[in-house]
Amino acid sequence: MRWLGVISSNFSIIYIILICCTFSHTTNTGETKNSFCELVGQVDDCSCDINTVDDFNKKDLWPLLRTLLDKDYFRYFKVNLSRKCPYWPDDGQCSIRACSVDKCREDQLPDGLKQNGNGVKNINKYTEEAQASDECTNEGQELGALDDTISERSREAFQSWREHDDMQELFCEIDDDLSADSQYVDLLLNLERYTGYQGASAARIWKAIYEENCFKPDSGLDTYITSRTVNDLCLEKRAFFRAISGLHASINIHLCADYLFPVGFGNDRWGPNPQEFKRRFDPTSTGGEGPQWLKNLYFVYLLELRAIAKATPYLQQETFYTGNPAEDAETQAMISSVLQVVKSFPSHFDESSMFQGQQEDALKLREEFRLHFLNISRIMDCVGCDKCRLWGKLQVQGLGTALKILVSGNKIGLDSTVNANHKGKFQLQRSEIVSLFNAFGKLAESVQEVDDFRSTIR
Repeated sequence: MRWLGVISSNFSIIYIILICCTFSHTTNTGETKNSFCELVGQVDDCSCDINTVDDFNKKDLWPLLRTLLDKDYFRYFKVNLSRKCPYWPDDGQCSIRACSVDKCREDQLPDGLKQNGNGVKNINKYTEEAQASDECTNEGQELGALDDTISERSREAFQSWREHDDMQELFCEIDDDLSADSQYVDLLLNLERYTGYQGASAARIWKAIYEENCFKPDSGLDTYITSRTVNDLCLEKRAFFRAISGLHASINIHLCADYLFPVGFGNDRWGPNPQEFKRRFDPTSTGGEGPQWLKNLYFVYLLELRAIAKATPYLQQETFYTGNPAEDAETQAMISSVLQVVKSFPSHFDESSMFQGQQEDALKLREEFRLHFLNISRIMDCVGCDKCRLWGKLQVQGLGTALKILVSGNKIGLDSTVNANHKGKFQLQRSEIVSLFNAFGKLAESVQEVDDFRSTIR
């Protein structure tokens, strides 16, 4: 997804508020400031400061999280990269080698993620295909009759489950696991990094996100929200913008931290590029917005951190099954450690103040909020670079899963949780859990990379 911050010169004026960049900023007194000088104090619309997040992430959480994400349950993500863009005609796929995605063969997957664990096609027993099948694993009419009875009951259960799923408040367009176009991808072999994908196609993605799906002040004429106008929005609309802006900042930080240095002859090198970081977050060239974009990274970090904390009772009941008992036991133990650290954070984001007031107005705003984000998730199918589309879909789905958790719960306040004992009211698919942790991992990595650049750039 690192392509999203790279655009052609034809679009540079349009997007100057989004990504323009050099680094030093001269004050009226002649002193030179940089983005880090202003990256201090309290995180907007939150109750904690940036230093608290930095210390917590570096010392307590990121070392555990990065190890967890190497486990098989989290490294394999099932995704459909063939879906058509729903908003404009496809303008062709990126032909750059770095844009391609290496998909997994079935023999490369853990047993528990294969079609049924033993290489035989796994037909969902509630589908028409399964109901029409005459195959039986044992001989005998009596057993066949028993299967018919079970199938009828299963059909009724399936209908009930489907109706329930249709009522779920989804914030994202989630790929169908049963689709022939959905394939597993090993995230550790398809790293998010600069691919060279740029130009009008990449620019159009952010244009659609910011211009058409981010909320704007009712009386404002500005195309984009800035730090000077964001407070004209209500809390919910501010949170929406800060989350998208923070995700955008995170993407740009990753691009700078794993930048492509062409060497030639197929020997290209990736590595940190402090100058590119300077270029992207300079207060002068961004109209003073660069430091605010970095602050928004901390906002979306806290938002997703709170979602994981809120879902702790639910996640503690998950088996994180891959078919490898030793691996699964290690993953459960590591999840337990991560959740314990997450819960220990002293100043969680408090979502209870959102969507309050008159019930009718609050429900209308929440639905508008959900539909705007749902549109953004669909825009990810318009990305022309497969690797960028992969990481875009994963990170947007992870944020959407966090939002789904935050608007759920058993009560109002920081004690609110979503619990596995009430799965009739709340459920997470495997892909949602995988995307939630990987998306948060990218934010945690960005926070660490900001700290690394702080040490490099003086």
